[in-house]
Amino acid sequence: MASAKSLASAALTANDGILRLTPTWVPRSFLQPGRRLKLHPADYYALGMDRGGIDERWFGSTTVAANENAAHDEGLSYIIHNGEKCTLRDAIAELKGEIIGDEMWNKYERWPVYSKFFDNMGPIPHHMHQNDEQAALVGQQGKPESYYFPPQLNAIGNNFPYTFMGFEPGTTKEEVIACLDRWNEGDNGILDISKAYRLKPGTGWLIPPCVLHAPGSLLTYEPQWGSDVFGMYQSLVEGRMVPRSLLTKDFPEEFHNDNEYIVNALDWEKNVDPNFRDSNYLEPIVSEQGAGWVDKWIVYGKVDSKQLFTAKELTLEPGAKCTIKDPGAFSWITVQGRGKIGKVDLQTPVMIRFGAITEDEVFVTCKKANEGVTYENNGTEPLVGLRYFGPDAQPNAPKNGAWKKS
Repeated sequence: MASAKSLASAALTANDGILRLTPTWVPRSFLQPGRRLKLHPADYYALGMDRGGIDERWFGSTTVAANENAAHDEGLSYIIHNGEKCTLRDAIAELKGEIIGDEMWNKYERWPVYSKFFDNMGPIPHHMHQNDEQAALVGQQGKPESYYFPPQLNAIGNNFPYTFMGFEPGTTKEEVIACLDRWNEGDNGILDISKAYRLKPGTGWLIPPCVLHAPGSLLTYEPQWGSDVFGMYQSLVEGRMVPRSLLTKDFPEEFHNDNEYIVNALDWEKNVDPNFRDSNYLEPIVSEQGAGWVDKWIVYGKVDSKQLFTAKELTLEPGAKCTIKDPGAFSWITVQGRGKIGKVDLQTPVMIRFGAITEDEVFVTCKKANEGVTYENNGTEPLVGLRYFGPDAQPNAPKNGAWKKS
C-alpha cells in the first residue's frame, strides 16, 4: 500500500493540484435523518441502529467525529487515486504547505476547518458550542460555525424549518438556570424564552461560540472550525428525551451538576442581543461574474473579530467556462450538474450507496487556487458547487451585515 505522501503526491501531479475525495458519512444516535443526503434508502442505518442514522456528510475534514463507539477515522475525509486511499489528514501532515499553503501550515500545523451537510427530519436541541478557552478545559478546541441552505437540497423543508437562536431580550440567567433545574420533569421550557427565525433556502447564518441555537429541518451546508464540542440545553425535542450527558459532555466533570456554571458559560450579551440578525444573517453577495457564470459569497464576515472561514457558491450555465483565482486552499462539493474542475470530472449523483465512490467532491491546493482554477459546464443544466476556505484566506470577503447594502 502506498504511503500517504506518495499517494497524495501522485494524485496532485496527475490532477494538477486537485485531490479527489470520497464521501464521508457520520451518524448521530440522538437524531433522525432528513433523507436528503442522496444516500440509498437502505443505507441510512448502514453503521447499525445502535450507532444511529446517518444525517451528516463531512467535506475536506481532518477532524474526527466525537461519537461514542465510533471508528478511529469517523469524520475523516479520504483521498482516492488509482484505487488507493489515504486520509486527507495524513496527506497534509506529510506534504504540509504543499497542500494547504505555508502560512496555514506554519500557524496551525493542520487544516483547521471543515464543512458538512447536516440533514435532519425535525429540529435538534437548543445547544451551544464552547469557545476555545472553555473547550481547552476538556482538551479540545472551540467551535464557531456557519450555515447556508442550498436550494438544490432543500426542495422539502421537512418538519420544522425554523431555528431558535439565543434568548428573547430581557431574559435573565436565573430563568435559564431554572430550565436546567427542570431537566428531569419533561420539557424544561427553554424554547419559551427563545426566538425562532424562519429558514429560507439560499440564505445562511453565522453562529458564534457560546450562542444557543436549535437548528431547524432544512439541510444545512456548514463551514466551521475543526472541532466537535457542544452542550445541549434542551431536555425534550419533539417528544424525544435528550440525555443530560449531552449537556455536560464537554464541560469539566466537576461542574456537571452545577447549572449556574453551565449557564455562565453562555455569551450572555450575544444571546440576548436584540440586533442578532443584523450581524449574523447572511444573504448571497456577488463576488465576480462573467458570460454564463456567477460566483457568490455565501459565508462571510468575522466571528469575534476573526475571519475563521468563508464560502462561495459558483454557478455556470450549460456551455459556460471560467477561471477563478482564490487566495487559499479550498474544499469543493458539487450540488448540481456535471462538468470539470481543472482536469477532474464533476458529476452530481442522484443516489449514493454507502461506501461508493462519487465524482462530486475535491480538495484544491493553495498553489493551484492561487494560479487559477478553470471550471467548465459540459452538461445540460447549471453546474453549481460550494467551496469553503480556511482562516484569513479571503481578506477581501464582505463584512458582517454587508447583505443589507448589496
